[in-house]
Amino acid sequence: MVYLDHAATTPVPRAVADAMYDVLSEQFGNPSAQYPMGLEMKKQVAHWRSVVAGALGCEPGRLFFTSCGTEGDNWAITAACWQNRHLGRHIVTTAVEHSAMLEGCRWMEKQGYEVTYLAPEPLSGAVTARQVLSAVRPDTALVSVMLVNNELGCIYPVEEIARGLAAQNPRTLLHTDAVQGFLKVPFSAKTLGADLITISAHKIGGPKGIGALYMGPRVKNPRPLLPGGGQESGARSGTEATAQIAGFAKAVELRGEHLAGKLSHMADIREYAVRRLCQIPDVQLVGGGTAPHILCVSLVGWPSQNIVNDLGSQGICISAGSACHQGRPSHVVAALKLPKRVAGGVIRLSFGPETTREDIDACAQALLRHHDSRMPML
Repeated sequence: MVYLDHAATTPVPRAVADAMYDVLSEQFGNPSAQYPMGLEMKKQVAHWRSVVAGALGCEPGRLFFTSCGTEGDNWAITAACWQNRHLGRHIVTTAVEHSAMLEGCRWMEKQGYEVTYLAPEPLSGAVTARQVLSAVRPDTALVSVMLVNNELGCIYPVEEIARGLAAQNPRTLLHTDAVQGFLKVPFSAKTLGADLITISAHKIGGPKGIGALYMGPRVKNPRPLLPGGGQESGARSGTEATAQIAGFAKAVELRGEHLAGKLSHMADIREYAVRRLCQIPDVQLVGGGTAPHILCVSLVGWPSQNIVNDLGSQGICISAGSACHQGRPSHVVAALKLPKRVAGGVIRLSFGPETTREDIDACAQALLRHHDSRMPML
């Protein structure tokens, strides 16, 4: 199998699975229990939190474990809007956010909030800090702009937006969905300036079912996502998912080893993929993404789902956009205002530290066979 869909999910290293199995089978104590096994697990959870927080560049007490990136995005929305409920009922975001963010905002609209959805620049997918800041009003409770677009690989100017907000409207809270940025593009919570940052384990070699939300010092007494037994400092009750947390921490440790070299390798793989794929007739680059692990292209005139199905039958895994679309047309691609034949043929390749040039060669050869074997349908 040639796996080129790391933006959807990533392979889990044996060391991560072993760490989880050890917790499940040997260290199964409840962190809230007061006997030695429980107290030891409480210490372990604190250690694992420190590992993840260290990689994010924040204090451990500012990091709250969640079940996934979707939960983190939705919690960020409700936390910010609750804190700023007396400031106003306006949200600014982009039209190319992950569906977790967009659907969360649409739910807030049903509760009386007004949401401004900023369109990216046509073709490139870029969103500028000036564009975001010009949409902010005195009653804006929340601004949310993702760090790396999950389909295009565009890196958005979150740090510049944070500086502008601090000067223009300091009570407005800033959230960024950094699920595709964490340990894939260099950043730190301390320097980024966002008040809320969402991350997820399964994008970096960790298990599914675990993520985290950073809440910075300007987030005061957040409304609990889940009231109950007081876990996660009372902000998200429920017995901690200790095995998933252990796997998250181990994945962070493994990804963090020689990280600069891994990022350089992925960037080289992406550059090589651009060269190889652009040799295929009708292939066109899509968007202006520069993240090292995502490449968006179009096989112009060829339905993308047919391409995905054809390559999948050959053991080559690519996608037609975010896995969360489940085969439906992508709102991100629609926002680029591409010609119909270009938009219909968009596919995404995404890479990890394990990706090789041989993987790219196999994909390029399969795409060329697909191109040569049938007539375009768009």
